[in-house]
Amino acid sequence: MGFARDAISVDKFLGGRLMLMQPRKGYRAGVDPVFLAASVNAQEGESVLELGCGAGAAILSLGTRLKGLRLVGVEKQGNYAELARRNAFENDIALEVHEADIAALPKAVRGENFNHVIMNPPYHLRASGSLAPDVGREASVGEQTPLSDWIAAATKRLKPRGYLTMIQKAERLPEILAAFDQRMGTILVKPLCAREGRAATLVLLHARKGGRGAFRLAAPLILHDGAEHVGDVESYRQEVSAILRDGVALPLW
Repeated sequence: MGFARDAISVDKFLGGRLMLMQPRKGYRAGVDPVFLAASVNAQEGESVLELGCGAGAAILSLGTRLKGLRLVGVEKQGNYAELARRNAFENDIALEVHEADIAALPKAVRGENFNHVIMNPPYHLRASGSLAPDVGREASVGEQTPLSDWIAAATKRLKPRGYLTMIQKAERLPEILAAFDQRMGTILVKPLCAREGRAATLVLLHARKGGRGAFRLAAPLILHDGAEHVGDVESYRQEVSAILRDGVALPLW
């Protein structure tokens, strides 16, 4: 059963180029999936799988920026999967959405390998911290499936020389790197920092199946101007605003 009409808002992404229906209460996408989508260097004719696509913010942002891609999403929460389908239809973007857990992918997905796999796994370990009051939000932000299982599923679904791109909390980078096996290499990490001089809170990570390149730590992307937030005024740097509002690509190096 999907969300009731009055439980949904319609929100602008990419400066209004993408309009997304989202639950008023529950998991609501912010800028993180937009950064994820902007960092994917896909080419026309390639295939992209998103694990845990939610209402479609990341994969539809990618489909808005780059045309001619085959887009597939997997989402275990049925009401969010239905929203992703509706959002794809309303934005005239071809997206195939499967309602499934990444630990039990449907035959149609298991039978295909992709040029790119993208994902924004839940950030928070549930050994600590409090549960979100909304069930849908908790499933999106609180880890139920180990991060290593997400990486294993992504690795398996990639074509040889295919790319995995993900966004995650910076504190979990050691766990991510430890989860990669010998099939994944050419790893690049780009930190995302709120302001100059602040520690990174998030990282974008890019890895290639069969890659043999050296590990690279890229220069950080600084999101905001100024040393601190002042009033209710947007302070995104010009290059960051171009990513979020104009759909400009985010180069990782």
